[in-house]
Amino acid sequence: MRYVESPQLQEVFVAGAARLARMRKEIDRLNVFPVPDGDTGTNMYMTFMAALQGMSEVSEESIGAVTEAMARGALRGARGNSGVILSQILQGFAAALAGKDQAGARDIAAALEKGVEFAYRALSEPVEGTMLTVARSAAEAARYAAERSADLRRLSLYTYRRAAETLALTPELLPVLKKAGVVDAGGQGFLVILEGMLQVFKRFRQEELLTVPLEFDRAETEPVPRLENLEDIKFLYCTEFLLRGPDLPAGEVRERLHDLGDCLMVVGNGDTLKVHIHSNNPGTVLEECLRYGTLHEIHINNMRDQHVEMKGPNKPLGVVSVVAGEGLAKIFESLGVDSIVNGQQTMNPSTEEILSAVERTPADQVIILPNNSNIILAAQQVQALSRKEVRVLPTRTIPQGLAAMLAFLPDADLQTNTSKMEAAHTAVLTGEVTRAVRDAEIDGLTVVEGDYIGLAEGQLVKSGTLVEVTENVISRLITGGELVTLYHGQEVSRPEAEEMLARFQSAFPEVDFELYYGGQPLYHFIISVE
Repeated sequence: MRYVESPQLQEVFVAGAARLARMRKEIDRLNVFPVPDGDTGTNMYMTFMAALQGMSEVSEESIGAVTEAMARGALRGARGNSGVILSQILQGFAAALAGKDQAGARDIAAALEKGVEFAYRALSEPVEGTMLTVARSAAEAARYAAERSADLRRLSLYTYRRAAETLALTPELLPVLKKAGVVDAGGQGFLVILEGMLQVFKRFRQEELLTVPLEFDRAETEPVPRLENLEDIKFLYCTEFLLRGPDLPAGEVRERLHDLGDCLMVVGNGDTLKVHIHSNNPGTVLEECLRYGTLHEIHINNMRDQHVEMKGPNKPLGVVSVVAGEGLAKIFESLGVDSIVNGQQTMNPSTEEILSAVERTPADQVIILPNNSNIILAAQQVQALSRKEVRVLPTRTIPQGLAAMLAFLPDADLQTNTSKMEAAHTAVLTGEVTRAVRDAEIDGLTVVEGDYIGLAEGQLVKSGTLVEVTENVISRLITGGELVTLYHGQEVSRPEAEEMLARFQSAFPEVDFELYYGGQPLYHFIISVE
């Protein structure tokens, strides 16, 4: 097989995603620490699905157009560090195939190399022994194979084998992986994608033209006008819904609705159509579509009201924060955060979700607080996507985010605030208490699945009862401060938290304590020491 065209390449990508879907939970479990934040497989899968959604929406069918649409979807849907790296690989892949209708072995090899180049460039401090190393090895193998044979199936098999060999070596490159007895989770995810692709390449025949079943056919839409004034709103109601029924005639439905408004979109095939229209008579729109089937997920919004809200007074500077837990969300809002993005350890928000929060923040300049080391890269992608001036403060924990907000000055400019918030968040220490999600032995400590465990500035604390572990974490951290703030999660009642607080106050009389309801999932306590 000497080249692929768009339908074949699309099926290859779908097969890679399908394999990743089957294996993502196993990849999630390849976490170095036995804490409930092993979500590498899920993040990569969600990012890849965003890429496939972008692919399904493109109208042009060249390889260049399809990979560009995938890269665009992945960029906006990237979740976690592994998802951002995967999105950058797809960015480079698309850049190398831009303008091409088909791709041979040398094209695919060049695309992989460009993808690796983009991924390394996206990280300020690339670490070997990770997904980056596995991807680079795959790209080098693809180049070697392409220089010796034009057969894409040989290239795919050789690339997969080299990537698998490299993945097996990651524990030797990263001591932390060797201690935990695991290979790199991101590298495993990348290998799983290659494995799915390989399964398709092995059964391709040059004369076959295989197609990908997509949820929607290409959309036939009218341009959406930009509204600067209320007078520009000719049709008042934005109407959206799903139409379901047997053998729905998209063209006929589109024709019936054409004169009822503007910004008309009728997309889909088979038994589901997505309908969008701006109209002054949404009831008529619904009645026309009832001729063909049933209506679902109906949304009708008054665009004049929305416009007034959007055109409300902007302030100079706003803040977006990623938070999990209703109590913590209220605390961040009370300190001046404008928009909250729900994000927890096992479900990191996508770049698109963070971007949406930035865009709805009533300010021309926005500071983002990721509050999780696995969300920082996704947040940084927003800077290139938003029309606003965006700064990402690299807060890695909830206490760091709260410390930053305590230093926030609403009337000060962006530079002053970023400087003050940066200094504040680096001065706080963080502790966490949760349950182990698997057996592990780290730094001489043996952990059994289900044990209470603590982390003091990322260092594992020996297991025990909930109160013992929490006290041990505090003991590790108080040498660096004199105020301890406890945020208890969903699984700790207020009376239970107050009882433990009394014990800690007695054990550490020289330290001041504060207790708040955080409501966070998974973590029984988040601890801040200042």
